[in-house]
Amino acid sequence: MKFFIDTAKVEEIEQAAAMGFLDGVTTNPSLVAQTGKPYAQVIKEICAICPGPVSAEVLAIDYAGMMKEARMWSQVAENVVVKIPLTGEGLKAVMTCTAEGIPTNVTLCFNATQALLAAKAGATFISPFLGRLDDIGLEGMEVAQEIKSIYHNYDFKTEVLAASLRHPLHVKQAALLGVDVVTIPFKLLGALLHHPLTDKGLQIFLEDAKRIPMK
Repeated sequence: MKFFIDTAKVEEIEQAAAMGFLDGVTTNPSLVAQTGKPYAQVIKEICAICPGPVSAEVLAIDYAGMMKEARMWSQVAENVVVKIPLTGEGLKAVMTCTAEGIPTNVTLCFNATQALLAAKAGATFISPFLGRLDDIGLEGMEVAQEIKSIYHNYDFKTEVLAASLRHPLHVKQAALLGVDVVTIPFKLLGALLHHPLTDKGLQIFLEDAKRIPMK
């Protein structure tokens, strides 16, 4: 399973890369706005650090506007993936991007039939927002499982990119389902490393080590 970091902060991306857990990066306008930097500058900085896919989201909601932005983003760096919303206009743009060789990440997916349409349009990635489904009392992982089953049935090449994950259990569940990619905030990456028994065991070892003669 690939790990993408969901952020626009360069320092977080650099730390994830140093740890060896940086297969790609996802961003969105909300994350970029937090940096206070121009959108294109942020994407260029991220692409310079991350050799894997870097999602840059379009701001337009109409087909012509989406395609104008998609073509612009595709010129920024070879590893840019254009992030497009799962709407009728969006899927039209995805089909055109596919025909032009521009990779896409279809975002704001909330059910398996939406994911089916995105795959038929040729999406490179589909991003079901699993945590947001949990937030309204639905089972996000059930949707992920349905998408994986449908894609397997028809041999779709679209990769399932589990988004909006809230805690380590989400990551484990996604891995058990065979999800291709998870995109997580940096703080969740840190949470995956920790367990109270690991911390307790390390403390015991360090205390015991003080009693060992070094010479």
